[in-house]
Amino acid sequence: MKIGIVCYPTFGGSGVVATELGKALAKEGHQVHFVTYRQPTRLDFFSENLFYHEVDIKSYPLFEHAPYELALASKMVNVVKYEGLDLLHVHYAIPHASAAYMAKQILKSHGIEIPVVTTLHGTDITLVGKDPSYEPVVTFSINESDGVTAVSEDLKKATYEHFDIKNGIEVIPNFIDLDRFKKQKKEHFKRAICPNDEKLLVHTSNFRKVKRVEDVIQVFYEVRKVVPSKLLLVGDGPERDKMERLCRELGTCEDTRFLGKLEAVEEVLSVADLFLIPSEKESFGLAALEAMACEVPVLSSNAGGIPELNIDGVTGFACDVGDIKGLTEKALHILSDKNLPGFKKRALARAKEFDVSNILPRYEAFYKKTIEKTLSLSK
Repeated sequence: MKIGIVCYPTFGGSGVVATELGKALAKEGHQVHFVTYRQPTRLDFFSENLFYHEVDIKSYPLFEHAPYELALASKMVNVVKYEGLDLLHVHYAIPHASAAYMAKQILKSHGIEIPVVTTLHGTDITLVGKDPSYEPVVTFSINESDGVTAVSEDLKKATYEHFDIKNGIEVIPNFIDLDRFKKQKKEHFKRAICPNDEKLLVHTSNFRKVKRVEDVIQVFYEVRKVVPSKLLLVGDGPERDKMERLCRELGTCEDTRFLGKLEAVEEVLSVADLFLIPSEKESFGLAALEAMACEVPVLSSNAGGIPELNIDGVTGFACDVGDIKGLTEKALHILSDKNLPGFKKRALARAKEFDVSNILPRYEAFYKKTIEKTLSLSK
């Protein structure tokens, strides 16, 4: 198959999953064409089956904001026509699904039928999509897609609850390439951070309010009173300054490090003892899956799709949003020398279920089904 993938080229979950999916498809012999405004972060190597097409966004005095959606639709038309694509797979509803609809109509006028698969990732539905400014376009674009997938049952349910969707939605969960996480543990790094064999807690996110990074710091503050421990915070975003102030107020700066954005996050996760993700909302929790792939148990909220991944009492624990006391008690339970090895083992076993080798065939089957349906309807 020749597949076009449209995504955001950033560190965010949707961009990471889209890029890793494209790389996995290319390994299986499919020809994959990425269409976006910048080379995706993880598309950092050469492959004979991978191609990148940059969306050129012109700036004109007439426009206060450059019309990216129009430029994207035009680029999609160009790539489909001249590369002979079999299918377009767009990740994140806004603006990719609406741009794909526009491209599809233009191509139809040229006698070309191109099936469009839209994958919903989370905030495109639960946050941005519900905004009255975008809701009609999101609803229309999803309904006009030839196939729709969501990364969790919770996101599928939320989509049906908040939008008038006529299409069926197939759940295909996020995934990881376990081979990437099988690197040797950086024991020298662990010794540098935890010279006295302290427990190491880790959180990664984009530091937005919905991630509740303050809960991570508050839980660490309580855990540290009982168990000698260190905290690593990976990522950056609008809440970082506030979180640094909170560490100073609590007096935990000596044992807390802000590492900023890291590409090789697995090097940090490989030496961690506990991963915290107390988010107010998560459609899936890809960061938690990456931690589990490094044999790290997860302490999470029970919001959104996280409980579908983090099995309470098995791979870690899930507590109510904002329950600092409950999170602290569960953290101490996991970190005890008696319990930690079992949680680590079960976390890795769960992560193996989401290896790309298990999930990729589901996407391939969905593509085939969508192409066949589109061809039958066009006859």
